[in-house]
This record gives sequence, C-alpha cells and structure tokens, in this order.
Amino acid sequence: MDFFSKLFGFFSTHFAMDLGTANTLIYLKGEGVILNEPSVVAIDNSNGKVIAVGRDAKEYIGRTPPNISAIRPLKDGVIADFDVTKAMIKYFLMVVRKERKISKPKMVVGVPSGITQVEKKAVVDACFQVGIRDVYLIEEPMAAAIGSELPIELPKGNMVVDIGGGTTEVAIISLSATAYSESLRVAGDELDESIVRYLQKKHQVAIGVIAAEKIKMTAASIYPMEFRNIPLNIVGKDMLTGIPKSLKLTEEEVREAVEEPVSAIIDAVRRALEKLPPEFVSDLNETGMILTGGGALLKGLDQRIEAETGIRVKVSDDPLLSVVMGAGQALEEMGRYKRVFIN
Repeated sequence: MDFFSKLFGFFSTHFAMDLGTANTLIYLKGEGVILNEPSVVAIDNSNGKVIAVGRDAKEYIGRTPPNISAIRPLKDGVIADFDVTKAMIKYFLMVVRKERKISKPKMVVGVPSGITQVEKKAVVDACFQVGIRDVYLIEEPMAAAIGSELPIELPKGNMVVDIGGGTTEVAIISLSATAYSESLRVAGDELDESIVRYLQKKHQVAIGVIAAEKIKMTAASIYPMEFRNIPLNIVGKDMLTGIPKSLKLTEEEVREAVEEPVSAIIDAVRRALEKLPPEFVSDLNETGMILTGGGALLKGLDQRIEAETGIRVKVSDDPLLSVVMGAGQALEEMGRYKRVFIN
C-alpha cells in the first residue's frame, strides 16, 4: 500500500445503518444521522429499472399502473427481496457519498435479534456488493439500549422493548450481552393492517395502508385518556357501491381496531418477565423498561404496558433514532463495544 492509499484509508469515513422494514436511517461517523428515508423502492416492471427510492417511492404505494411496482423489500425486519434491497442500499449510500470522498467504508448494521444465519448472510452480502469493506452486525435492541444511554456494561438487567415497522424486539441486556430476547413479527405494519381489516368488517369501507398509518399516528390512543375522544373524519371506498364514503371514527374504535396486535406485544413483555431470574425482575422494578422504535410514539402505550406489568415504562428520548444512534455510538467506540457485535 502506497503513502496516498494509507492516507485515504486513515481518513476514510464509516457508516452505521438501521435497515428497517419501514425506514432506513444512516449515521455518518463524526456527523450523526445524515439520512432518514422510507424503505420503499419503485420499479419499472418492463425493464427492472429503479424509478424512485425512499420518500418519492412511498408516494407510489397503492397508486401504480400495472407496469410499475412499489416494493418494500424488507418484510418483518428481514430481507424479503434481495435484489431490490441491494438497489435501495446502493441508492442511499450513493446519496450520502455524493459530496464526500469515501473509499471502502466500514459499516455497522442493526438487525433483528431473531435473525437467522441465512438472513445475516443476505444483509452482509448486500453491503459487500455495494462496496462496503467491513460489515459489523448489532442486534437492534442492543443498539437501542446504547442509543437510549442504558448502562449495558453493568451486571444489571436493562429491559428494551423496540417496536419497529415489522418486528417488536423484547430484550434484557446485562454485561454487554443479551440475557433474554424475543423477536415478535407483530409491530407497526400489523397495527396498520388491523385498522384496514376493522374498517372493512365494521363499516364496509376500504382504505389503503398509508391512510391506515395516518389514522394510527393521529387517532390511536392505546390507553383511555380524558378529554381526547375527538372523532376523526376519514374517506374510503364503499365496498358495496365502489363510491367514496366518509365516516367519523372515534379513538375508542381505533383502540378496538388495534387491540389484537397491542395485546400480542404486551404478552411478549409478560413472557420475558415470566422467564427472567428474580434478580433481573428486582433490577427492573428499580430501573423500569425503555420503550423505543416508532411504536413507542403510540399515545398511551407506555401507560398500558405499565398498568399491565406493574413495571415503570420510560419512552426513549428519540425513539425513531435510538437504534441508528446506538449503532453509530458502537461504530465511534468500537474498542468499548466490541462485545456487542454478533458476527
């Protein structure tokens, strides 16, 4: 290696990425979060060319002609369409590298705790094929714990409930290792689909998942709150006549619509508590648990979990960024966090 190669290697910049079912975030060493885009790709079916990626592609969902497909290449937190995922990572890295001279960077990638060896290989291969030199995998709950500033290195139980788009991760972390974890494939997407099904069944109105996501974000209140039951006006397609139909939806109805997936998430938290040694439960009684991921923004979810488990629940300061910030911190301080990488 000549002097210039050494010099550029020395100054090369490295990334951390939260490759999520709903959103992909990229952290650049020394700069912080530099990209936050939906994990969606629009493709021309006639020639396989990528038309749009990220926010632009999300606008295509449910509105495409037959020759165009809007694809979410990650399903339940893992790669469902390898080629499209590769194209998406390549595009996002091209965007962030445009104004920066970066040669063969390292990358830390957040992955679900229940990931299989085959799925790990798919993530690593996708990164290698877009020019990443070294790939380090970190489990999302571990990254979320680091990003939420939990004392993961101490011999003390730290509980993280990370509700993303495709998976809910429930984990107990102690001594920089995962003492217990469960990756549940019920999360934000399932909540959206529950709202779609509820409106079809109860009101015979069809809406798309993007509209359902808006209802979830504006009107879902998981725990009954005083002075908040303001009806939400929505417009969908009447399933009998096919014409537009408007209706008023109350928070109580939205709460009923999402009850099944919410109960599944709370059951996963209960299962973790049942399986833990008494010492960990005692730690959690003292420190509480951290709620992170997009699902942590659901109104009243923290109160509902607290009411059903008896353990204090704290919502992470920035739940949408905690995984990528934790992966970024692990990247910045690789010596300190070397034990948290799973490959």
